[in-house]
Amino acid sequence: MFRSIVRALLALLLCSAPLAAGARTATARAAIAKPALWVVRDRDTTIYLFGTIHALRPGINWFHGPLKQAFASSDTLMTEIVMPDPKVAQALMLKAALNPTGPSLTEKLPEDKRAAYVAALTKLGIQPAQLDRFDPWLVASQLAVATLIKSGYDPGSGAEHVLTEAAAAEHKPVAGLETVEQQVGYLDGLSDKAQQEFLVSTIDEIDDFTTTMDKMVGSWSHGDANAIAKLMNDDMHDSAELMTRLIAERDARWADWIADRLKRPGKVFIAVGAGHLAGPESVQAYLARKRLTARRVVY
Repeated sequence: MFRSIVRALLALLLCSAPLAAGARTATARAAIAKPALWVVRDRDTTIYLFGTIHALRPGINWFHGPLKQAFASSDTLMTEIVMPDPKVAQALMLKAALNPTGPSLTEKLPEDKRAAYVAALTKLGIQPAQLDRFDPWLVASQLAVATLIKSGYDPGSGAEHVLTEAAAAEHKPVAGLETVEQQVGYLDGLSDKAQQEFLVSTIDEIDDFTTTMDKMVGSWSHGDANAIAKLMNDDMHDSAELMTRLIAERDARWADWIADRLKRPGKVFIAVGAGHLAGPESVQAYLARKRLTARRVVY
């Protein structure tokens, strides 16, 4: 039931992955990808919408053709957050998630999940005592991110990193739709029930993470927004709290930002997680409610 909890929170967490590090590895042959791109225009303003994957295996060639041209023609790059210093992000997450008193995390888990939890940590070389005083959202995120990095996914090869590096090379301004503090707050502000669901779902599905991520990347590479919506959002409505906090409210705010930005001339390239540009609660859907049309760029 709560499979999409893991998918949605992975999409949020992999943007910075501050507590896990992966080494870039060379690949013999680059795979050509054509991820989806949209554009919103008025008389003197152009805003591109690009759906990203926050961590990729090295060797996927996606930054080319009209997508790269759209980026090059833009005055500013907007991402979910300006890529943070890993140490700063780590400190924020640890401070928010620390619970020095009360029952330990292991004690909070259902008894029938404790052995699987310990086994998952042990497989990743993590001692349960290292995480026993942290909130479930942090522990679940570390299990998820560490598992994907172990399988070859690298946040350093993710679209945000590539775009941020390209912007720096072109002396293009980079700004964030949100802050690191806000993103940590979304997770830390989840109810105890939602956090427990997230951790239990992570434990139950950890062996399928890589397969699920591979499917997401495959859909993204083919520009298949409908498939991404199905993978990311199909059962998010089973948890209204998660759907509202992590998807709907954020997409609505970003649509408001776009509508306001259209009042000023210029070109902007917006890059946010692909799940935010797919499905009934997408940024495009909220734009449509404002009678603004995001058109797909065909390439």
